Amino acid sequence: MENLHFSQLISVQAKKFGDKTALCYRDSVNDDWTKISWLLLSNQVSALSRAFVEMGLTVQQRVAQFSQNKAENLVVDFALYANRLVMVPMYATSTVSQVEYIVTDAKIEIIFVGDQKQYNIALEVLENSQYLKKIVVFDKNVVFTNTENCMYYDDLLKIGAKSTKLFEVQQRQDEAKGKDLSCILYTSGTTGNPKGVMLPHSCYTEAMRIHPLRLTSITQEDTSIAFLPLSHVFERTWCYFCLLKGVTIYINQFPTEIQKTIKDVRPTLMCAVPRFWEKVYAGVQENISKFSPFMQGIVTWAVATGRKHNIDHLRIGKKPGIYLKMTYAIANKLILSKVKQTLGLENANILPVAGAKLSDEITLFFRSIGVPIVYGYGLTESTATVTCFENEGYEIGTVGTIMPGVEVRIGEESEIQLRGKTIFPGYYNNPEANKAAFTEDGWFKTGDAGFLKGNQIVLTDRLKDLFKTSNGKYIAPQEIETRLGLDKYIDQVAVIGDERNYVTAIIAPVIPILEEYAKKNNIQYSSIEELLKSPTVNEFMQGRIKEHQKGMADYEMIKRFTLISKSFAIETGELTNTLKVRRTVIMQKYKLQIDEMYAN
Repeated sequence: MENLHFSQLISVQAKKFGDKTALCYRDSVNDDWTKISWLLLSNQVSALSRAFVEMGLTVQQRVAQFSQNKAENLVVDFALYANRLVMVPMYATSTVSQVEYIVTDAKIEIIFVGDQKQYNIALEVLENSQYLKKIVVFDKNVVFTNTENCMYYDDLLKIGAKSTKLFEVQQRQDEAKGKDLSCILYTSGTTGNPKGVMLPHSCYTEAMRIHPLRLTSITQEDTSIAFLPLSHVFERTWCYFCLLKGVTIYINQFPTEIQKTIKDVRPTLMCAVPRFWEKVYAGVQENISKFSPFMQGIVTWAVATGRKHNIDHLRIGKKPGIYLKMTYAIANKLILSKVKQTLGLENANILPVAGAKLSDEITLFFRSIGVPIVYGYGLTESTATVTCFENEGYEIGTVGTIMPGVEVRIGEESEIQLRGKTIFPGYYNNPEANKAAFTEDGWFKTGDAGFLKGNQIVLTDRLKDLFKTSNGKYIAPQEIETRLGLDKYIDQVAVIGDERNYVTAIIAPVIPILEEYAKKNNIQYSSIEELLKSPTVNEFMQGRIKEHQKGMADYEMIKRFTLISKSFAIETGELTNTLKVRRTVIMQKYKLQIDEMYAN
């Protein structure tokens, strides 16, 4: 099964699982879940496959998706694969210029869009593009202003249902090869234009082979929430793996709904980025801080007991003694189970997390209370996973053990380099980037710095994020940002200091919690801006920063900082679509404030 080409995956699984639910979706957080069985999913994929033939699409032609998470995304994916076509996803938050760039670079003629805003953007691109010819819209409520080049997804499905082009689709499936391009995934681009990562089917076939070897506890009884954007390699590859294993997937359409979705579904599986767990951790700690001293003591005891049981024993394959088993059972019943139930994670089996640096403190806390975070490391170029925690033997401080079949070595400047069947062959239409991405002997240069600890990887930072102060000292900003991100008063941080004589930071505080502090301490202010400039508030924040930076070198310490009233956002260009900080954009936007911090 792991070696099955994606052109046939859905039809094969439909024969195996029949009426079992494959996907669930809802258009609003208040709606009931609509279930799609494996048979219905297979029928929709088959109908859409025939519709693509009717449209005259040719083998390896590229088709784009520009939508928030929807069940239709996966139907389109596998209908494309059944025709040996190439899928090109775009983030739902993409701007006109971003969509236009990808459409032009990949020569996209057909684009599937989700809602009215995405339709309007796609239409603007279509009217100025020499390539884009057709827009297919998922949402039936979208109002067309151009009926000639636009159609609804449901109407396309009807065309496919009536089509007799089944033989043509089957012929393409029979001719499908591992070297066929499955998709082009454009990186979020922290610097410069995004690059189109080409992933042939052979990369996915290998990914589907090696993941069951590591993630052995996943079965068809599991349920997963698709929370991260399906346009990202992490969520998309995870969903493909879930489909391979017969897992039921709940599609979370809007990221802001995730807390309610988790409590409604109570999933056993869900992948997320560290930012999600940082917010959950901050929320848990905030609630604990409101307890009485007695209850805080009980919680501290319960977490410590969980650490002894889950970290000091089970993690290393050591059997807990009778006394520890009994005390853990009590701690779990009194405290830990209630925390997990409150979060909606009492049924959790595996919760993969990757995409950025995750604080060891957060990993240790959730693992101690029995929330099975599986920390890992991967890239779009490696078809997601390079390393991840094993069931036993994982070490906190690492990003886990290297996946079977993946080769890792450490190159110049401590750069992590990769080789193997999941590593992409190159960037689409970008020979210069390809030349820079690979060593002379064929290893992919990740741009990430780290070192090997046995068969596990310890990440240090992104090489391009590392900067050197004017005193010649190298600074790893992500390490500082991760530490400060633990603070309940701090929402986001961007560390500055390249070629400067000391380190500074732009900090977006959690305004409601900061206002609570101001109220308790009788700090008077007429606006948020005035509150952020308060000497008392700044002195308080300086103390919290200093506390989180304990043990760091003096040259790494943040000497000055600026508090801002609005958090960094994707829409303003300060964050990538995967929530990574675009440091260059922040430095341009806050140039005056940064210059002030270095004025004296």
